[in-house]
Amino acid sequence: MKQNNYRWLKLFLLCYATGGIILYYTQDKLLFHPEPVAAYHVYDFPKPYEDQFITYDSSTQFHLVKFPASTDSTKGVVLYFHGNRKNIGHYAKYAKLFTQHGYAVWMCDYPGFGKSMGQRSEPVLYDEAEQVYKLARQEYEKQQIVIYGKSLGTGIASYLASKRDCKQLILETPYYSITSLARQFAFIYPVGQLMAYKIPQAEYLKKVTAPITIVHGTNDWTTFYSNALRLKKSLKLGDQFITIRGGEHNGLTDSLQVQQAIHQALR
Repeated sequence: MKQNNYRWLKLFLLCYATGGIILYYTQDKLLFHPEPVAAYHVYDFPKPYEDQFITYDSSTQFHLVKFPASTDSTKGVVLYFHGNRKNIGHYAKYAKLFTQHGYAVWMCDYPGFGKSMGQRSEPVLYDEAEQVYKLARQEYEKQQIVIYGKSLGTGIASYLASKRDCKQLILETPYYSITSLARQFAFIYPVGQLMAYKIPQAEYLKKVTAPITIVHGTNDWTTFYSNALRLKKSLKLGDQFITIRGGEHNGLTDSLQVQQAIHQALR
Protein backbone atom coordinates (compact mmCIF):
# COMPACT_ATOMS: atom_id res chain seq x y z
CA MET A 1 0.00 0.00 0.00
CA LYS A 2 2.76 2.43 0.96
CA GLN A 3 4.65 1.49 -2.19
CA ASN A 4 1.61 2.32 -4.35
CA ASN A 5 1.18 5.66 -2.60
CA TYR A 6 4.82 6.43 -3.20
CA ARG A 7 4.44 5.66 -6.91
CA TRP A 8 1.41 7.92 -7.18
CA LEU A 9 3.29 10.69 -5.39
CA LYS A 10 6.21 10.37 -7.82
CA LEU A 11 3.82 10.46 -10.77
CA PHE A 12 2.10 13.56 -9.39
CA LEU A 13 5.41 15.34 -8.82
CA LEU A 14 6.57 14.42 -12.30
CA CYS A 15 3.39 15.77 -13.87
CA TYR A 16 3.52 18.89 -11.71
CA ALA A 17 7.14 19.60 -12.65
CA THR A 18 6.45 18.93 -16.34
CA GLY A 19 3.48 21.30 -16.29
CA GLY A 20 5.58 24.01 -14.63
CA ILE A 21 8.33 23.63 -17.22
CA ILE A 22 5.82 23.84 -20.07
CA LEU A 23 4.22 26.93 -18.52
CA TYR A 24 7.59 28.63 -18.12
CA TYR A 25 8.84 27.98 -21.65
CA THR A 26 5.54 28.57 -23.49
CA GLN A 27 4.29 31.60 -21.56
CA ASP A 28 5.15 34.02 -24.36
CA LYS A 29 3.06 31.99 -26.83
CA LEU A 30 0.23 31.73 -24.31
CA LEU A 31 0.24 35.48 -23.67
CA PHE A 32 0.89 36.84 -27.16
CA HIS A 33 -0.78 35.87 -30.44
CA PRO A 34 0.88 38.13 -33.03
CA GLU A 35 0.35 38.18 -36.77
CA PRO A 36 3.52 39.52 -38.42
CA VAL A 37 3.46 40.98 -41.92
CA ALA A 38 6.17 42.11 -44.31
CA ALA A 39 7.41 45.69 -44.13
CA TYR A 40 6.00 46.36 -47.61
CA HIS A 41 2.55 45.00 -46.67
CA VAL A 42 -0.31 47.43 -47.33
CA TYR A 43 -3.16 47.23 -44.84
CA ASP A 44 -6.66 47.32 -46.25
CA PHE A 45 -8.10 49.86 -43.86
CA PRO A 46 -9.22 53.10 -45.51
CA LYS A 47 -6.98 56.08 -45.99
CA PRO A 48 -5.90 58.62 -44.92
CA TYR A 49 -3.27 57.41 -42.49
CA GLU A 50 0.45 57.80 -42.03
CA ASP A 51 3.06 55.11 -41.38
CA GLN A 52 6.03 55.76 -39.17
CA PHE A 53 8.82 53.51 -37.89
CA ILE A 54 10.60 54.12 -34.60
CA THR A 55 14.08 52.62 -34.31
CA TYR A 56 14.75 51.31 -30.80
CA ASP A 57 18.01 49.43 -31.29
CA SER A 58 19.85 47.56 -34.05
CA SER A 59 17.30 44.73 -34.09
CA THR A 60 14.12 46.41 -32.81
CA GLN A 61 11.81 48.70 -34.73
CA PHE A 62 8.29 49.79 -33.80
CA HIS A 63 5.63 50.41 -36.42
CA LEU A 64 3.25 53.28 -35.74
CA VAL A 65 0.11 54.14 -37.73
CA LYS A 66 -1.39 57.62 -37.38
CA PHE A 67 -5.06 58.13 -38.20
CA PRO A 68 -6.10 61.81 -38.52
CA ALA A 69 -9.23 63.25 -36.96
CA SER A 70 -12.22 63.17 -39.27
CA THR A 71 -13.36 66.64 -38.20
CA ASP A 72 -12.21 70.02 -39.46
CA SER A 73 -10.14 70.68 -36.35
CA THR A 74 -8.05 68.33 -34.21
CA LYS A 75 -8.62 68.48 -30.45
CA GLY A 76 -5.78 66.12 -29.57
CA VAL A 77 -4.46 62.58 -29.99
CA VAL A 78 -5.36 59.18 -28.58
CA LEU A 79 -2.39 56.88 -28.01
CA TYR A 80 -3.99 53.45 -28.46
CA PHE A 81 -2.31 50.36 -26.98
CA HIS A 82 -4.02 47.28 -28.35
CA GLY A 83 -4.57 43.73 -27.14
CA ASN A 84 -2.50 40.57 -27.54
CA ARG A 85 -3.83 39.44 -30.93
CA LYS A 86 -2.85 39.94 -34.58
CA ASN A 87 -1.73 43.50 -35.42
CA ILE A 88 -2.89 47.05 -36.14
CA GLY A 89 -4.96 45.78 -39.04
CA HIS A 90 -7.25 44.06 -36.54
CA TYR A 91 -7.68 47.15 -34.34
CA ALA A 92 -7.82 49.95 -36.93
CA LYS A 93 -11.63 49.80 -37.02
CA TYR A 94 -11.71 51.18 -33.48
CA ALA A 95 -10.02 54.43 -34.51
CA LYS A 96 -13.40 55.82 -35.58
CA LEU A 97 -14.49 55.88 -31.92
CA PHE A 98 -12.11 58.79 -31.47
CA THR A 99 -11.55 60.37 -34.89
CA GLN A 100 -15.25 61.26 -35.15
CA HIS A 101 -14.86 63.33 -31.99
CA GLY A 102 -11.93 65.34 -33.33
CA TYR A 103 -9.00 63.23 -32.10
CA ALA A 104 -6.18 61.74 -34.11
CA VAL A 105 -5.38 58.14 -33.19
CA TRP A 106 -1.91 56.66 -33.04
CA MET A 107 -1.67 52.88 -32.90
CA CYS A 108 1.60 51.03 -32.46
CA ASP A 109 2.38 47.33 -32.87
CA TYR A 110 4.46 45.50 -30.29
CA PRO A 111 7.63 43.67 -31.43
CA GLY A 112 6.67 40.65 -33.50
CA PHE A 113 3.26 42.11 -34.31
CA GLY A 114 2.55 43.43 -37.81
CA LYS A 115 5.56 45.31 -39.17
CA SER A 116 7.24 45.79 -35.78
CA MET A 117 10.43 43.81 -35.31
CA GLY A 118 12.55 42.72 -32.36
CA GLN A 119 12.39 40.76 -29.15
CA ARG A 120 9.52 41.39 -26.74
CA SER A 121 9.96 41.95 -23.03
CA GLU A 122 8.09 43.92 -20.40
CA PRO A 123 10.70 46.73 -20.32
CA VAL A 124 10.67 46.95 -24.14
CA LEU A 125 6.87 47.33 -24.17
CA TYR A 126 7.16 50.15 -21.66
CA ASP A 127 9.96 51.83 -23.62
CA GLU A 128 7.89 51.64 -26.80
CA ALA A 129 5.03 53.46 -25.06
CA GLU A 130 7.44 56.14 -23.85
CA GLN A 131 8.81 56.60 -27.38
CA VAL A 132 5.30 57.06 -28.79
CA TYR A 133 4.48 59.60 -26.07
CA LYS A 134 7.64 61.58 -26.82
CA LEU A 135 6.64 61.79 -30.47
CA ALA A 136 3.15 62.93 -29.50
CA ARG A 137 4.60 65.72 -27.32
CA GLN A 138 6.29 67.16 -30.40
CA GLU A 139 2.84 67.92 -31.82
CA TYR A 140 0.45 68.08 -28.85
CA GLU A 141 0.27 69.57 -25.38
CA LYS A 142 0.00 67.22 -22.41
CA GLN A 143 -3.68 68.02 -21.94
CA GLN A 144 -4.37 67.06 -25.54
CA ILE A 145 -3.06 63.51 -25.09
CA VAL A 146 -5.46 60.70 -24.20
CA ILE A 147 -3.95 57.32 -23.34
CA TYR A 148 -6.12 54.32 -24.19
CA GLY A 149 -5.51 50.65 -23.47
CA LYS A 150 -7.41 47.57 -24.57
CA SER A 151 -6.99 44.21 -22.82
CA LEU A 152 -3.23 43.47 -22.64
CA GLY A 153 -2.55 47.07 -23.65
CA THR A 154 -4.28 48.44 -20.54
CA GLY A 155 -1.27 47.57 -18.42
CA ILE A 156 1.07 49.36 -20.82
CA ALA A 157 -1.27 52.36 -20.99
CA SER A 158 -1.46 52.51 -17.18
CA TYR A 159 2.32 52.38 -16.91
CA LEU A 160 2.66 55.28 -19.35
CA ALA A 161 0.01 57.37 -17.59
CA SER A 162 1.79 56.78 -14.28
CA LYS A 163 4.96 58.26 -15.76
CA ARG A 164 3.67 60.98 -18.08
CA ASP A 165 0.93 63.60 -17.83
CA CYS A 166 -2.15 63.27 -20.02
CA LYS A 167 -5.73 64.46 -20.34
CA GLN A 168 -7.35 61.10 -19.61
CA LEU A 169 -6.58 57.39 -19.18
CA ILE A 170 -9.22 55.05 -20.61
CA LEU A 171 -9.01 51.32 -20.01
CA GLU A 172 -11.10 48.71 -21.81
CA THR A 173 -11.21 45.27 -20.11
CA PRO A 174 -8.17 45.74 -17.84
CA TYR A 175 -6.68 43.34 -15.27
CA TYR A 176 -5.15 43.66 -11.80
CA SER A 177 -1.80 42.25 -12.98
CA ILE A 178 -0.57 39.59 -15.39
CA THR A 179 0.52 37.38 -12.50
CA SER A 180 -2.93 37.59 -10.92
CA LEU A 181 -4.52 36.52 -14.21
CA ALA A 182 -2.06 33.65 -14.59
CA ARG A 183 -2.80 32.58 -11.03
CA GLN A 184 -6.49 32.13 -11.93
CA PHE A 185 -5.55 29.74 -14.75
CA ALA A 186 -2.58 28.00 -13.08
CA PHE A 187 -3.31 28.38 -9.38
CA ILE A 188 -1.25 25.35 -8.34
CA TYR A 189 1.99 26.96 -9.55
CA PRO A 190 4.12 29.78 -8.08
CA VAL A 191 3.33 32.04 -11.04
CA GLY A 192 4.99 35.02 -9.38
CA GLN A 193 8.31 33.27 -9.89
CA LEU A 194 7.49 31.58 -13.20
CA MET A 195 6.04 34.52 -15.16
CA ALA A 196 8.45 36.74 -17.08
CA TYR A 197 5.71 39.37 -17.45
CA LYS A 198 4.29 40.92 -14.29
CA ILE A 199 2.64 44.21 -15.44
CA PRO A 200 1.37 45.24 -11.99
CA GLN A 201 -1.39 47.48 -13.29
CA ALA A 202 -2.95 48.17 -9.89
CA GLU A 203 0.32 49.70 -8.67
CA TYR A 204 0.58 51.93 -11.75
CA LEU A 205 -2.97 53.24 -11.36
CA LYS A 206 -2.19 54.49 -7.86
CA LYS A 207 0.33 56.90 -9.43
CA VAL A 208 -1.89 58.24 -12.22
CA THR A 209 -2.92 61.85 -11.64
CA ALA A 210 -5.13 62.13 -14.76
CA PRO A 211 -8.81 61.11 -14.64
CA ILE A 212 -9.31 57.38 -15.21
CA THR A 213 -12.24 55.69 -16.93
CA ILE A 214 -12.50 51.88 -16.83
CA VAL A 215 -15.07 49.84 -18.79
CA HIS A 216 -15.49 46.12 -18.22
CA GLY A 217 -18.11 43.46 -18.94
CA THR A 218 -19.48 40.96 -16.45
CA ASN A 219 -19.21 38.09 -18.98
CA ASP A 220 -15.52 38.60 -19.75
CA TRP A 221 -13.74 35.25 -19.41
CA THR A 222 -10.38 36.47 -20.72
CA THR A 223 -9.56 39.28 -18.31
CA PHE A 224 -12.04 38.26 -15.65
CA TYR A 225 -14.45 40.88 -14.34
CA SER A 226 -13.71 39.76 -10.78
CA ASN A 227 -10.01 40.34 -11.41
CA ALA A 228 -10.62 43.83 -12.77
CA LEU A 229 -12.86 44.77 -9.85
CA ARG A 230 -9.80 44.67 -7.63
CA LEU A 231 -8.57 47.78 -9.45
CA LYS A 232 -11.22 49.89 -7.73
CA LYS A 233 -8.97 50.16 -4.69
CA SER A 234 -6.35 51.87 -6.87
CA LEU A 235 -8.73 54.55 -8.16
CA LYS A 236 -8.97 58.06 -6.79
CA LEU A 237 -11.99 60.27 -6.19
CA GLY A 238 -13.64 61.14 -9.50
CA ASP A 239 -12.37 58.11 -11.43
CA GLN A 240 -14.96 55.83 -13.02
CA PHE A 241 -15.37 52.06 -13.14
CA ILE A 242 -18.23 51.34 -15.56
CA THR A 243 -19.76 47.87 -15.52
CA ILE A 244 -21.42 46.56 -18.67
CA ARG A 245 -23.92 43.89 -17.67
CA GLY A 246 -23.53 40.88 -19.95
CA GLY A 247 -20.58 42.52 -21.71
CA GLU A 248 -17.91 40.17 -23.05
CA HIS A 249 -14.22 40.64 -23.71
CA ASN A 250 -14.69 41.45 -27.39
CA GLY A 251 -17.20 43.87 -28.84
CA LEU A 252 -17.49 45.92 -25.66
CA THR A 253 -17.25 49.21 -27.58
CA ASP A 254 -20.41 48.27 -29.49
CA SER A 255 -22.24 49.15 -26.28
CA LEU A 256 -23.90 52.56 -26.35
CA GLN A 257 -22.96 52.94 -22.69
CA VAL A 258 -19.25 52.52 -23.52
CA GLN A 259 -19.46 54.85 -26.50
CA GLN A 260 -21.06 57.51 -24.32
CA ALA A 261 -18.36 57.04 -21.66
CA ILE A 262 -15.63 57.49 -24.27
CA HIS A 263 -17.33 60.58 -25.69
CA GLN A 264 -17.63 62.05 -22.22
CA ALA A 265 -13.96 61.38 -21.46
CA LEU A 266 -12.88 63.09 -24.68
CA ARG A 267 -14.81 66.31 -24.04
